[in-house]
Amino acid sequence: MATTYIKNAEHYAQVLARVKRVRRSLWIGTADIKDLYVEEGSAKQPFLGTLAHLLQKGVEVRLVHAKEPGPMFREDFDRYPILFTELERALCPRVHFKIMLFDCHEAYIGSANLTGAGMGMKGEGTRNFEAGILTDEPSLVEAAMAQFDEVWCGRMCKKCRRRDYCGDPIA
Repeated sequence: MATTYIKNAEHYAQVLARVKRVRRSLWIGTADIKDLYVEEGSAKQPFLGTLAHLLQKGVEVRLVHAKEPGPMFREDFDRYPILFTELERALCPRVHFKIMLFDCHEAYIGSANLTGAGMGMKGEGTRNFEAGILTDEPSLVEAAMAQFDEVWCGRMCKKCRRRDYCGDPIA
């Protein structure tokens, strides 16, 4: 694949298609997360249903995001009990990157949040103008993994000047 530049609706087609194909691990970093819906055959389902399905297959799913999602997301979350026990989730108010890591060998690095307007089923007239890259270039994948891991493991917490605003410090 090398590196591919993607824009606008391509996020939905290319990035979310890779999510469904992961076998071992999916790491997601996003500033904002909302009740994103995706196509599943002829039906539409919450993206959280896709994550629940991956977890049922034994895939490790890590999600780090900047703020608590709204009530519609939480309502969808409650529909999938496996998310309570198996989804690894961290909250960091400083996260602004948008990164997805697929089985530690492909990465999405871009501007799209995990929302309908950023990556979901919104139409062209209501979708955000997004850009990003999909890559399997080892140096880019490793750099994205390292950045995600720094936050995930709490290495950034000691340097963070926003700890007073962090409702659930990682470290």
